[in-house]
Amino acid sequence: QVQLVESGGGLVQPGGSLRLSCAASGNIFSINAMDWYRQAPGKERELVATSIPGDRTGYADSVKGRFTIDRDNAKRAVYLQMNSLKPEDTAVYYCNADVKLVGGYKFFRYWGLGTQVTVSS
Repeated sequence: QVQLVESGGGLVQPGGSLRLSCAASGNIFSINAMDWYRQAPGKERELVATSIPGDRTGYADSVKGRFTIDRDNAKRAVYLQMNSLKPEDTAVYYCNADVKLVGGYKFFRYWGLGTQVTVSS
């Protein structure tokens, strides 16, 4: 009923930049929060950045000042601009959205399949 499709991952050298995109589609009535998570090998999935209606954002301490989340509500999309990338940023990055379906009465969380980001020289 809801699809989240991420794109923009790849291989980048330390200090480089990438911009991730996530587009939501399906039987959507409303979207509340849209977030980016990441999961590195052998580690738990962690919240990287969150975007809440009203232009409110939040970031993990490890990415503050380097990553920027923004969204386009008309396109039902969220983006993650990642600058000054470090090897420890290497992970699969997942989009997550809090969605109310058409005819629905509550919000549910949906996940994308993820996009790989590798930071290496």
